[in-house]
Formats: sequence, structure tokens, C-alpha cells
Amino acid sequence: MKGAEVLLRCLKEEGVEVIFGYPGGAVLPIYDALYSSEVKHVLVRHEQGAAHAADAYARVSGKVGVCLATSGPGATNLVTGIATAYMDSVPLVAFTGQVATHLIGRDAFQEADITGITLPITKHNYLVKRSEDLVRIIKEAFYIARTNRPGPVVVDLPRDIMEREMEFNGYPEEVNLRGYRVLKSCNMGQVLLAVEAIRQAERPVIYAGGGVISSGASEVLQELAIKMKIPVATTLMGIGCFPETHYLSLGMLGMHGTRYANYAVSESDLIIAVGVRFDDRVTGKITSFAPHAKVIHIDIDAAEIGKNFGVDIPIVGDVKQVLEEIVPRLEPREKFSEWHRVIDRWKEEFPLTYSESREPGRIKPQYVVEQIYYATQGNAIITTEVGQNQMWASQFYKFTRPRTFITSGGLGTMGFGLPAAIGAKIARPDMTVIDIAGDGSIQMNIQELCTAVEQRLPIVICILNNQYLGMVRQWQELFFGGRYSYTDISLQPDFVKLAEAYGAIGMRVKEAQDVAPALREAFSVTDRPVVIDFWVEREANVFPMVPPGESLYNMLGGEE
Repeated sequence: MKGAEVLLRCLKEEGVEVIFGYPGGAVLPIYDALYSSEVKHVLVRHEQGAAHAADAYARVSGKVGVCLATSGPGATNLVTGIATAYMDSVPLVAFTGQVATHLIGRDAFQEADITGITLPITKHNYLVKRSEDLVRIIKEAFYIARTNRPGPVVVDLPRDIMEREMEFNGYPEEVNLRGYRVLKSCNMGQVLLAVEAIRQAERPVIYAGGGVISSGASEVLQELAIKMKIPVATTLMGIGCFPETHYLSLGMLGMHGTRYANYAVSESDLIIAVGVRFDDRVTGKITSFAPHAKVIHIDIDAAEIGKNFGVDIPIVGDVKQVLEEIVPRLEPREKFSEWHRVIDRWKEEFPLTYSESREPGRIKPQYVVEQIYYATQGNAIITTEVGQNQMWASQFYKFTRPRTFITSGGLGTMGFGLPAAIGAKIARPDMTVIDIAGDGSIQMNIQELCTAVEQRLPIVICILNNQYLGMVRQWQELFFGGRYSYTDISLQPDFVKLAEAYGAIGMRVKEAQDVAPALREAFSVTDRPVVIDFWVEREANVFPMVPPGESLYNMLGGEE
């Protein structure tokens, strides 16, 4: 078999059903093999879109996402998407074409050292130099991507390796990687210390992140919270791991988290940090984070424990396995306490709220997100771009299930939401998929509308159009004296006409009473994407907000 045929055979053995990619010279042998392959190929319109779509496919399905690009600029166009997956611990295998092995290092046409370029943003990467290594490398790439802390792996494929005939002697069942050990147990002494700390705590808070979702630990986390009556605050990446409609939910904490989540963490005597990395957007001023609390930190990655914040009880292990050891050892807490009454007062005093729009022909963006929630009854997958749209989505849409909020957290990648919606819809065609976008971010990868049209995907793109780069403008208003330097993007395309030009449906909404009817109409479309251009209040801000470098106590807020 040719190397390209072996590659596709290996993908079939891995259970890969779909690849997101874009052809080019160095990957022509692979595309020739794809012509008659059972593996579905989704033709994106830019390689960055392939990486984001594969990333979202992985987040929604729990499988490894796969993308494919040619050498040189094709490979480098994947870099932002690979970095996005790396920062958010998403299992991804990116295959890149490379010039023939005898040309490597000679500055050949469309040559780029993609393994060198991606070294800091991959869990591991490979340059295949010999045909006899190909099968082993593919097996290892998928194994590394999905095990321990998930992450992206790049496999660079020289063209001659893909063209050359080779023996295929079957797909290996096992992987033996020297120095790479999959954690199968945790330190029971640390588990018992955590159990005792939870028993004794009077003001506990669970601080849950993306590791809960990637390990499949949402149910056991909910069991712990409900059994012990512990309030739960989530990171941006942890949204959905605990139902936000539940009494114990505090919503998101951190820079744009709820006041009551931030106050609860600040007054807690025990933080149970699960699958988190104490990111600066969560902790604010690190020296004042959770000043009264003993801290339990559970994470699969030993390098994260103590990296940003000192902890009292570190537990290295798979989050689900560790929680399954902790929960049965605890006796249920029978009554709610004064701690819960304090949090109730904070919730009553500091709810997430907003005022009515002050601009004629403009809608409050928070209202649009609320209407999306009411229209879907919370039963949808929401992808977002990055900026104000992302924060309003995290605040005003109530998520109740894992793998339904798909967003770029660590890297904060504008242009993520539209290709992510494509990957999400292909992973879960039975679910309603909505991209909550900004008018700045959506233009970063607007060409992927063509992909959605070609694939006949009924995704709904809701643009919160304030004609600004909204989050940057907000910072300029609050911290730079209102000098709006190059953030006005009122010169923009007509998004309705642009959608129609791509073969999608375009709608524009300027009045609050038209929001719900427009959403109902959009959800009735079954054969193509719909773009709704919501004209929202131009200078609406995301509040509450912890100013950079400040304590979680010091939040800007009030009605907007």
C-alpha cells in the first residue's frame, strides 16, 4: 500500500469518522487516497478553520479531532488553532504535509519547519522520516493526544513517504512509550487528607474547571456538591460541568464572574480546586486569592499543582478517579448552614442584571443572550467568538450539561466560534448549534460560512453587532481615559447581504420585540446556516469586572 493509503487505514483503525482539511501540493497523495475513502472529509476555506472545527468536534464528542493541511503556509495557518487546543487541553491530531525527505532543510518550495514551530504549543510532535515508522507514529500520536492531560499532536508527513509503497502489517494494539506513563491511581494518603478537610470545612467552595469535563467527571462532581451541600463556582472552561440552574451553583468566578462567586471564594475556608490551573483571569491578584482557605488541588498534570498558587493538599490523578475515591468516604451533610444563607444574601444583593437600552434602534446584548436561552430552553450547544460576546454568553445563558459551551479560553482566539460551530454540528447533528459572535471576531473566519453552506449545516450565527472591537473599547473607556484608538469598526460589510452571497440566510434585528420571532424563524431552517445581525447598544460593557491586578473583592459593576 502507498503511505497515504496506510495513513487512512490507520485513521479507520482509530475510529476517525471525519477530517477537516484543505488540499495542497504536499498532501496530494493523501487527497488522492481520500477520493475513495470511507473517512468523511470536510473542506474548509482556510486551514485555521480546519483546526478550530476539529478542536470543537473533539470538545463536543469527547473523541480526538483530526485536521489536515499542506506544507508551508498550510501548516503555519494551523498554528493558531493548534495553540488554542493546547491552551484548553483538547485532544487533536494535526497532519501536515511536508516536502520530500531529500529536500528537507534546503528551503524548498513551501517548506516550513512545522515541528520546530509547534514545539512549544503541542503535547508532542513528529516528523516521519521512514516509511516503517509511519504506523507506530500514528498510533502514538492518538494515544498521546487523548491520555493524561489531553492536547494536540502534530504529525509532519513528507510527500515521498506518502507516495512510497510499504508493507502494512496491521495496526498495533499497544503503545510503549519510554518515559510516558498514564496515571491509573492516586495517592490514597492525600485522598484521606482531602476527605478529612471536607468533613471539617464550614465554608467550603468547589472551584471546577475544564479538567472536570475532559475527564468525564461532571456526574461525580455533582454528587460531591449535592451530598455535602458545597457551592460550586466554575471557570470559563468548566461551564456546564455543574448545572447553573441548581441552587448550589455560583456561576463563573474571576474577572467577569459573578460577585457572589468571587465573594464566596474570598471568604471560603476550604477551596476544592478540581481540574483547574489558577489562571490569572480567575485569581485576580494572586496574593489576595482565597486568603482564608485551605486548598485541595486535584489535577492530572503534576506540573500545574503549585505552579501559580501554593496548595495544602495536592492530589495528582485523573479527576474522575480521585473524586470517585473521595465521595463514598464522606457522610452526607444533612442541613444547610449559615454559609449558605450568607451566599443567598449575596445572590439577592448582587444579581447579574442590566438596564434597558438607551439607544433607539439598538438592543441590549445581554437581552439577546437571554432570549437565545429562553428560545432553546438551555438545550443547545453554544459556541462563541472572543470578547464581550463570549462573556455575555457565559453570564446570561444557563448551561446545565458538559460539552455544550465551546469557547476559546486560554488563548482567547478571535475567529474561533464559526468554525467551532461547524465542528460541533458535525459531532452532534441532533443538537441545535448557535455561535454567539461579535462583529469583529466573526470577520476573522467569515469564509467558513461557505463550508457550512456546502455541508448544509443549519447552524445559527448571532452577531452582537456594536460596531466596535467591544472588549478592547471597554478597556479603553475604563483604563485609558476613553481614547478609542482604532477600535471603531463601523465600516463593515452588510452581514445580511454577505450571508446571502455565501448562500446562507441573512436577517437583521434592531428592536427588542423582534429578537424572539427572529430566533424562532432561524431555528425553523433545516438546510443551511442563518446569520442574524443583532444591532446592540454600542457602548454596553461587561460587568461585573475585576480590574487587572486587583483582588476579587474589588469589582467594578452596577447596572449597564
